[in-house]
Amino acid sequence: MDPRYDIPRRAGGVGVSGGSANCSPALGAASRRRKMPPRPADYKLQIIIIGSRGVGKTSLMERFTDDTFCEACKSTVGVDFKIKTVELRGKKIRLQIWDTAGQERFNSITSAYYRGAKGIVLVYDITKQETFDDLPKWMKMIDKYASEEAELLLVGNKLDCESDRIIGRQQAERFASRISGMRFCESSAKDNFNVDEIFLKLVDDILAKMPLEIHNNELSNSILSLQPDAEVPPELPPPRMRCC
Repeated sequence: MDPRYDIPRRAGGVGVSGGSANCSPALGAASRRRKMPPRPADYKLQIIIIGSRGVGKTSLMERFTDDTFCEACKSTVGVDFKIKTVELRGKKIRLQIWDTAGQERFNSITSAYYRGAKGIVLVYDITKQETFDDLPKWMKMIDKYASEEAELLLVGNKLDCESDRIIGRQQAERFASRISGMRFCESSAKDNFNVDEIFLKLVDDILAKMPLEIHNNELSNSILSLQPDAEVPPELPPPRMRCC
């Protein structure tokens, strides 16, 4: 063989410099290092956002989950959802937030998502009287399909359009005061005002009502509609009225 191509083979594991067959301690530690799995969520909660068309439900969801805002959002068809993990009270909470269509023709679809919801955000537009006038209609949907234990939050959105305001804050506060357990606040998805506070306060209220002995798997199993392909139970809870 031509000596120019007579290249000696290295012994297995020996470095180019003729070092030991064993890897260096640093390389050995790196090879043994495994990526730690993420800490599992302590709680998994479902929240739904409801309200008339065009009040900014999608904008609120996307601002909270992705910190984005779209000036020309398309109307939601049926339902959409996003997932966000937060930490409150020393617990890791995985939120699945459902954005529901505001058009009546989708009510038969969206009503199924009320059942597993631990929190409900009811949104109106402070510049549009009809969206506020529709609130009793949405309360009837809540009374018919949602759990009695679901936390309720009324949100007046589009505070960035204060100069075009039609619905006064006191008017909305009076409405919320007539609903058992309902909180009220105003927000602007565009200006990112009060958006995080809406969801974090709602989650905090939910956690405050949960028994301490509830475990992850028990809570997870109780929320059948947490997964997009989960089967919705056929039976409906008995109707109840929240209005005083």
